[in-house]
Amino acid sequence: MKKSTLLKTTLALLLILSFLLPGLSAFAQPTRASANFEIGLGQADITGPASGVGMMGYSMPHQKTGGLHTRLSARAFVIVSPETGERVAIVSADQLAVFQAVHQAVLKKLQARFGDRYTARNTLLSATHTHSGPGGTSHFAIYDLSILGFDPKGFEVVVDGIVEAIAQADANVRPANIRVGRGQLFDASINRSPQAQANNPRALLEELEEGGIDRQMTLLRFDAEDGTPLGVLDFFSVHATSMGNQNRLISSDNKGFAALGFERAMRIQRGASDFVAAFASSASGDVSPNILGGEDGGGADDFESTAISGQKQLDKALALYAAAEAGEAMAGHVDSRLLYVPMGALDVAPEFADGHARSTSPAAYGLSMIAGAEDGPGFGKEGQTCAKLPAPLRVALCRDPGQAEKPVLLRSSPNDSIPLTPSIVPVQLVRVGELAFVATPFEITTAAAHKLKKSVLDALASVGVRQVIVTGPSNGYASYLTTREEYAAQNYEGASTHFGPWTLGALQQSVVRLAEAMAQGEAIEQGTPPPDLSAEIEVELDHGDFDAAPLWQNFGDVLVDTADTFQPGDTARVRFVGASLNHRPIRPGGFLVVEREVNGRFEVIARDRDVETKLFWRRAACFPTFRCSEVTVEWRIPADAKAGSYRVRYLGTHRAKDTGALTDFEGVSRVFQIQRSDDDGERARPIALSAVE
Repeated sequence: MKKSTLLKTTLALLLILSFLLPGLSAFAQPTRASANFEIGLGQADITGPASGVGMMGYSMPHQKTGGLHTRLSARAFVIVSPETGERVAIVSADQLAVFQAVHQAVLKKLQARFGDRYTARNTLLSATHTHSGPGGTSHFAIYDLSILGFDPKGFEVVVDGIVEAIAQADANVRPANIRVGRGQLFDASINRSPQAQANNPRALLEELEEGGIDRQMTLLRFDAEDGTPLGVLDFFSVHATSMGNQNRLISSDNKGFAALGFERAMRIQRGASDFVAAFASSASGDVSPNILGGEDGGGADDFESTAISGQKQLDKALALYAAAEAGEAMAGHVDSRLLYVPMGALDVAPEFADGHARSTSPAAYGLSMIAGAEDGPGFGKEGQTCAKLPAPLRVALCRDPGQAEKPVLLRSSPNDSIPLTPSIVPVQLVRVGELAFVATPFEITTAAAHKLKKSVLDALASVGVRQVIVTGPSNGYASYLTTREEYAAQNYEGASTHFGPWTLGALQQSVVRLAEAMAQGEAIEQGTPPPDLSAEIEVELDHGDFDAAPLWQNFGDVLVDTADTFQPGDTARVRFVGASLNHRPIRPGGFLVVEREVNGRFEVIARDRDVETKLFWRRAACFPTFRCSEVTVEWRIPADAKAGSYRVRYLGTHRAKDTGALTDFEGVSRVFQIQRSDDDGERARPIALSAVE
């Protein structure tokens, strides 16, 4: 039985923060220096429908949204070279993936708004890979299957939010500098597929870090020319799967926890209200935050495990941010290249294969794919190769030599009007000074990423590139990517490598082609982009377009109120007559606020974007429509909450059955007291567990 409890972990985190907070005040502004770049940052909400929509990540049909843990955001960074005018836009979005449909729609809206300023070549849309967001935003059937259809409302929220974040960044461009912090983060990740990784050649394994994972965190610190802090863009390889496949609350998971914590730190210590902190995904295909194995992240529940993983990333990033202040501002060029690669049918040169000419294969899913990964188990078991199957199954599932060891469970055809998965994928290379970013639509394993980065660095080292970062999934989604040897093991990752055993070779070949063109300053033919499938989509989700309140009750009425008094560490909880959260997913002010009375007026101290609040939604039986909802709001009271009077407000919107009209309403809890025996009302509010307006 786990000995950890939420209260113990909270107190431990607060103790750590008590040491960190004084150090943050030492983040003096860097000495004013001539700016090497022009930089703009932006952030927008992309949360999507929170009531009854299938969640994207674990492919569990029963896992439907039922409220909010944290809101989802798109964070954008526009970086311009003053010398050449070349620019790139890098976005980190709290999504499982920025699907091809979203990528295409964002680019269309950017073109309508900015002309040719932002294109597929210089716009990198990356996902944090949270598995706790609403789905239905892909045009490919396989990714909408467990969601039960395409969701135009959620799709619009994501597309518009990403465009808005980029537009904000574009409007905020100013002379600025970039400093880079690098360090090792230990005890925050494990390789979840060590048996498959062990199949790799000894020489490759010896090049990997102990444990078969990449522990390096790389942080880009952005400061205006006058030293004003603007933001950070952090890269660390770990899956955003601290929230498991039974969770029903929308959550930005461990990456979002760290991002929110960093942004709060800067609001508290520096008053930087517009500071943007993105914790982006890197090569995390076989890397799990569940360091105790399986689904165990060390916490008593998913929320605590998320806090543990997010806090480790946050602590390391804060240290790197402080250390980067003394570093030299990065100089260099901004550049980008892109290829549309027909991954389902590509010849792979011998030097990128096994010394022989090879080719990729049309996409297919292996039998072990349905087993899921260790931190997201499904059905059956991993390691199902053709050689291990009984003869009847081998005859039925092993008829495709292009998929080698993979028993093919499901096959995709590019000739279908709506294919199961993409066959043409974008492969992008972005350079910012000494850094090169490889953006692909794959979840790449540690060993595969190591080989890929090595190939790119070999091609770009001569022009000043010192580090290669794999980011993704980006600009689309095409599942996993392993080495040839890992593929042969047919664990979950290999079975989910769509295009056969030579997929990595095909990707290396494509990225090296981009790198060589970039090194030589040459343009490159991008190839044929994938088709836009928006006209083919017919299936749409039914959100249920009206709400009802129980007889003799009104929307917002309190069903179960809070207690009268609480101590720090307690949870205040109140249940309301509610409505669907899908009518206005991006509701001004959010769906809940926690308020404290100050001089006779109530001031907001927390919202639904904050990690100490939760909002649970569920359908409730009522006569005669059965369209009633109940909403429960929880607020975990921080250990340093000031003594005084508080209340919780729920902000909702209901739709009338007859007219379809939307009406806003609110519910208010009783005023309750927080009492403490050691009141220290002037102490700084902790970063990770509290909000600052």
